[in-house]
Amino acid sequence: MSVDLTPLANVRRLLFEVPLQPMQGKRFQPTGFPDLGAATYQAGGTACLLVESAQSMANRLEETLWDSGKQSPVDAANGISYVVVNDDSGDYLTSSITESHRLNSPYILESGDKTYVDALKKELDVQESGPIDRTAFTKALMKFDINALLHGVFLAKKDLAGGRLRLARAVSSFVEAENVATAASGGVKNDHVDPSGDTAKGFGNVPFHREEFTAEKITAFFSVDLQQIRSYGLGDDATRLLIVLALFKIRSLLDGDMRLRTACDLEPVGEKIVARKPAGYELPTLDALSIELKAAIGKCKADMTVTTVKYKK
Repeated sequence: MSVDLTPLANVRRLLFEVPLQPMQGKRFQPTGFPDLGAATYQAGGTACLLVESAQSMANRLEETLWDSGKQSPVDAANGISYVVVNDDSGDYLTSSITESHRLNSPYILESGDKTYVDALKKELDVQESGPIDRTAFTKALMKFDINALLHGVFLAKKDLAGGRLRLARAVSSFVEAENVATAASGGVKNDHVDPSGDTAKGFGNVPFHREEFTAEKITAFFSVDLQQIRSYGLGDDATRLLIVLALFKIRSLLDGDMRLRTACDLEPVGEKIVARKPAGYELPTLDALSIELKAAIGKCKADMTVTTVKYKK
């Protein structure tokens, strides 16, 4: 049975707000920043915390498509367009799926091998001045890296339309916590040979502190801009593929690895994932989405390609 997208036909934005809880215990470790630490803030008099940023969640959503053991897409996503980068020996180096900036990765655009960049220029057929041909741009992204149509891209390269080729995220996500409190703890690295050794060299006993958090409420937010996806003008089959791909990523992340850090292992509260908007829309199961994704990829196979780039310094 195919996934029914009819309830989304006239919806501009699909929104999920998924309650999460620690897999064990009450404490969790949020994302941190070198010059800031944990991102705590007040909202309406409530102590809040950023558990995972939009940038990090975008990376995690993309990772749901990648089999790191095989260095290729997972079975359900086999056939999607992306760029694989090999080294001079022909061994795998990276890909547009695993690179944070997707097609704007320097391993793709700054390689001494200009074959791909020249092909991209030809496909886009855009000038350094004048309005960007958005249709040509989105078709090129569909052909070379479909993920860029969901997670956005900025081709900041002067000889590609003067560095003006950019697309905003159509899928975004972040995790927040409310009514948070600090859970301070710590420990010591024991040196049973020489407790008073030179700690600067890794010897001796080294005490340390740790700051974790508790929260009354942890929520993962997901937004799929259906109107933006439709605006690409890529046709019904491609539009359906993009929506199914977005749903597959969300479900795959929630069903799979929500261990964001060593001390931040989260899981959804309850089995059903129901949208806030449109109210009552239930996220299909991973099995159903996997089957639907394979079928949708098959219908768009002629519009996508896997490109191999040899990275040369």
